[in-house]
Amino acid sequence: MGFFNRQSKNSTDLPSPKHSDSNNVFQEQLLKESLDENIQYVRNLLGNSTDIVVREIQIGAGEKFKAGIFYTDGLTDLQSVQKFIIESLMPSIPNTQLDPMLSSPQKIFQVVKDQILTVGAIKDVKEFGSLTTALLSGDVVLLLDGSTLGLIIGMRGWKDRAVSESTTETVIRGPKEGFTECIRTNTALIRRKIKDQNLWLTTKSIGRVTKTDVAVMYIKGIVDDKIVDEVHRRLDLIDIDGILESGYIEELIQEKTYSPFPTIYHSERPDVIAAELLEGKVAILVDGTPIVLIVPALFISFVQAAEDYYTRADISTLIRILRFISIFISLLGPSLYIAITTFHQEMLPTQLLIGLAAQREGVPFTAFIEAIMMEVTFEILREAGLRMPKAIAQAVSIVGTLVIGTAAVEAGIISAAMVIVVALTGIASFVLPAFDMSMTFRMLRFPLMILAASFGLFGIIIGIFVLVLHLCSLRSFGVPYMSPFAPFILEEQKDTIFRFPRWAMIRRPSLINKNNIIREQSTPTEQSRDNAGG
Repeated sequence: MGFFNRQSKNSTDLPSPKHSDSNNVFQEQLLKESLDENIQYVRNLLGNSTDIVVREIQIGAGEKFKAGIFYTDGLTDLQSVQKFIIESLMPSIPNTQLDPMLSSPQKIFQVVKDQILTVGAIKDVKEFGSLTTALLSGDVVLLLDGSTLGLIIGMRGWKDRAVSESTTETVIRGPKEGFTECIRTNTALIRRKIKDQNLWLTTKSIGRVTKTDVAVMYIKGIVDDKIVDEVHRRLDLIDIDGILESGYIEELIQEKTYSPFPTIYHSERPDVIAAELLEGKVAILVDGTPIVLIVPALFISFVQAAEDYYTRADISTLIRILRFISIFISLLGPSLYIAITTFHQEMLPTQLLIGLAAQREGVPFTAFIEAIMMEVTFEILREAGLRMPKAIAQAVSIVGTLVIGTAAVEAGIISAAMVIVVALTGIASFVLPAFDMSMTFRMLRFPLMILAASFGLFGIIIGIFVLVLHLCSLRSFGVPYMSPFAPFILEEQKDTIFRFPRWAMIRRPSLINKNNIIREQSTPTEQSRDNAGG
């Protein structure tokens, strides 16, 4: 039946959308003809909140009509409200369009909408549900006495963080800009990278209380339409009171398998998201966070970095090999030390074995207990360094590590070799570009240490075997998680452990992309050959 039917058993067990009866009544409540009643209803609905501003004015050059302007202080551009709405509608301003012949509110409403307001984003509103959502989103609402229709005028103008360099994905060569908390700024940053009419964007509101804007972005003609439909289906099934960060969305739409491995990739760099879109993937942007989600996610995506594609292919290949070595060290470093020193001492050179035995002569604990104590201590120090004020975090973490490690060795609690192994393991875990994957290997380190202490190298091999089987069983939105390793696709090995030159990577990933496989039509070598033959 295919990938989507297979994964639906795990990932589609979501509750159907449900809404309370009171919420439905609220959404269907229509505007009244009386402006005073509408004003009173909105004020009561919002609890007479002091940041909701209601400005009543008289419009029309002849017969006067009352109008009400609603906006939220702090979310709306006040200068634009004054210049483009109030000054345009006040009777003291000469206005030939609003003459005495326009004697009905409906005519006034149409003239104001089509001729008076010099604002780009205007749409009609007829129920209080849409009115309050727009009002609390920063838009301006204009109501006219005697009319059951209103206008939503786009004038959002809250304070926003400027575009700055990403703090979690730093590069030496490449763009320095990162996403912000404003979803419209983020979509603009992506469109600056991809200026194509096939870059489509759809936005929906999720969260009964927060009504958070969630945008789905993809390149039509490159993306697999089944993946887009699956993304929309999973988002539509979300029924929750609030969405405050993209992590909410990630947890609600990912495959419902009990796996420590992340099946949704995320980044706060526009160039990374643009590159993923060009591969045929789908981006999910959430208002209020600089983190953008990408689906489907592959294991190899968490090992690659943006800078791999900005430097020469040979340098990028070397760095990727170092990353895989670091994965091996961070996952198996303490386990191998425990297994070898406990069960397989014959694998060590004689001089090294004598040195390790001399170090452990006064240590009262086994290698496993040593490793657990040091790993837990290291994790505590690392977490403390993240949560403490930046001015003292680095000094405390470095001094704490040196002091505790030196004191533990001198006190005979920990051997010096174990300190070296744990320190090397911790450093290797920082090499991975993706923090989520680094956390996964940090967690898996502990069960592998238990297997090593119980069964030696045999236990480690069993643990790795189970881990590989689990990875091969995972899927992300219908795509095998370990592709192109499993299933093995020879043509797509050009951008995995090794990074071939740009002109050699002609094809997009075939399991993700179904419509447009060819990335590059011809290579420079082929063009030169054609020119020479001509």
